Amino acid sequence: MPHPQEHTSAAAELSPEEAESIAESMRAFATASRVRILFALMSESLTVDRLAERVGLEPGAVSQQLRVLRHLHLVSADREGRHIRYRLHDHHVADLLATIRYSREHVEQGWSNAPQAPDRSARVT
Repeated sequence: MPHPQEHTSAAAELSPEEAESIAESMRAFATASRVRILFALMSESLTVDRLAERVGLEPGAVSQQLRVLRHLHLVSADREGRHIRYRLHDHHVADLLATIRYSREHVEQGWSNAPQAPDRSARVT
């Protein structure tokens, strides 16, 4: 959970520049292969070859998607000898992925956190 002193309030009004920056970052989630890569990196850092196996894509396709994700600062890379291991940029990306998944589950199940209106048909007069 973010610390209030580290971040701008989520309820604060967005500037046009910040809105554009956030929209650009959210474009990463518009491609299923990138979403699958991000979710694969939630539990551990992985090489391109291991990511390719995990998500069922060719290593070249994974590398291409990782370039986009690195550009958007959603993924970082660490060199281990001749190999590069990819990981989520920070805990906020993992939090965002979890929230996206939970929100989707709520939509699919028809769950809502909105207060329910009282059932007036059961009222006794």
